[in-house]
Amino acid sequence: MSFYDTVIIGGGPAGLSAGLYAARAGLKSLLLEKSFLGGQAITTDKVENYPGFPEPISGLKIIQNMEEQARKYDLAIDVQGVKSLVRNHETDFRIYLENGQELGSHTVILATGASPIRLGVPGEEEFTGRGVSYCATCDGPLFREREIVVIGGGNSALEEALFLAKFAQKVTIVHRRSALRADKILQERAFQNPKIHFLWGSTVQEIKGDTQVREIIVQNLADQSVASHRIDGLFIYVGSKPNTAWLPSTVAVDPQGFVITDEKLSTSLKGLFAAGDCRQKPLRQIVTAASDGALAGMMAYHYLQENT
Repeated sequence: MSFYDTVIIGGGPAGLSAGLYAARAGLKSLLLEKSFLGGQAITTDKVENYPGFPEPISGLKIIQNMEEQARKYDLAIDVQGVKSLVRNHETDFRIYLENGQELGSHTVILATGASPIRLGVPGEEEFTGRGVSYCATCDGPLFREREIVVIGGGNSALEEALFLAKFAQKVTIVHRRSALRADKILQERAFQNPKIHFLWGSTVQEIKGDTQVREIIVQNLADQSVASHRIDGLFIYVGSKPNTAWLPSTVAVDPQGFVITDEKLSTSLKGLFAAGDCRQKPLRQIVTAASDGALAGMMAYHYLQENT
């Protein structure tokens, strides 16, 4: 069984930052990512608020740079999903992978991020990948000169609507409230874009189509009226949920499932740290994830100095 000083679970900005700091501190470190490095960060076309980059940079490029930097310090990276995590006799952890392999580690850093919340309406699951999407950067170019609907009113919804407007003939933002929650600069850009339109105080009740999405049923929350809208694509941005359902019950989480940590990113389980979007925090951005990762990597180092 391979044994490490620290194992980082998750390969987004938090995980890569944690791996960089842990590896630079001389820890034998392994980063596990079940699919592809970057998480939700790589779906962002333009990042304009990452310190040190006055010109927009793509989330993908940030991740590529972080990976290259971390590998320079011999961070091991493996594409493997984690099935379960067990504290072993109060001294270390056993990590069970989906391929049946078992690993050991003195410390673990959770950086599993979050996933998009689904609407949970009829037709959503059926048409996911057939007109329903949660990633404009991934699928936007498929909708050139088409009519698209974006659901949501936060930063992600407006950022993706602005990106989609590059390709689409028309983008309609459906929002359940009468005002947006996004940053003012994004609101101004959206309001000024002639391709972007708004449907206020409304929710999508059903998604319909044949081999592809063709229409949505929208309810006006003020008068409860229902109307059909023809569309070619639907992009959903109504929030995210942490990827923490697999954790043992000994790890304290809030009612939404976000991991509860102290200021040093320690969880309720000794030797287990959490960083990035999977933990309870007021702001979820690439920069805060990277900051969390740096702190978690160093806290794992100090923990090992004090306990081994």
